[in-house]
Amino acid sequence: MIKVALSGINGRMGQMLLKAVLAAPDMELSAALGHSGSSAIGKDAGVPSGITTGVTVTDDIESLRDCDVLIDFSRPEATLTYLPVCAASGTAVVIGTTGFTAEEKKTLEAASESVPVLLAPNTSLGVNAVFKLIEEAARLLSDVDVEIFEMHHRNKVDAPSGTALEMGRRVAQARGQNFDEVAVLSREGHTGPRKNGTIGFAALRGGDVVGKHTVIFAGTGEQVEITHNSTTREGYAQGALTAARFLSTKDKGYYSMSDVLGASR
Repeated sequence: MIKVALSGINGRMGQMLLKAVLAAPDMELSAALGHSGSSAIGKDAGVPSGITTGVTVTDDIESLRDCDVLIDFSRPEATLTYLPVCAASGTAVVIGTTGFTAEEKKTLEAASESVPVLLAPNTSLGVNAVFKLIEEAARLLSDVDVEIFEMHHRNKVDAPSGTALEMGRRVAQARGQNFDEVAVLSREGHTGPRKNGTIGFAALRGGDVVGKHTVIFAGTGEQVEITHNSTTREGYAQGALTAARFLSTKDKGYYSMSDVLGASR
């Protein structure tokens, strides 16, 4: 039985993960973490969903020491707080949190020398399959313009989304480009003509949209579009559980969802 800790437990993703863990025959919920000062602290982890789990929400990160894996969908600052405890106690970490700086990612890599760490801008198996399709399209359509569109719910705090940025990185890598040099993250005003080889982004926010991403390969007289549309968060949750199972077989290392997909073939 894999003992699972969940962070960001009071959010929509946290509650979706909670339900998925409770339904999984090979997992048990061992800890539920909320941020200090949250009204959820001291209450049952299932309160927002109207269910009883027997696990109380806590801000005590020492609770991670008794868990096999942490599934973390929170904020970068919270993740970096959890990481030292996980590294010291041998608790594997599945990170679905986005928005890490380059220096913060180095901290994640350093922790992976002690425990298995998986960083995924998106844990959906469908999205990660789309990443592979995008790479192939970028190689085959190497001379056309690429634009990436994404839309999320009104409460999402970062833009472009981590998934959209990863899509751009996959395109750039497949074309032998430096992503930071070709990415155009926003446009306004008199921008002039589009520069060849750049990768453009457009981010929309509104309503309760879970997540929609489209990569457009725009050539002369034709366009190819690759789209992934999430109608619920269940795909993210199931992918995170698949990643947790994958990490439970590892002693240490720095992994991605591509490693998980490769192992499941």
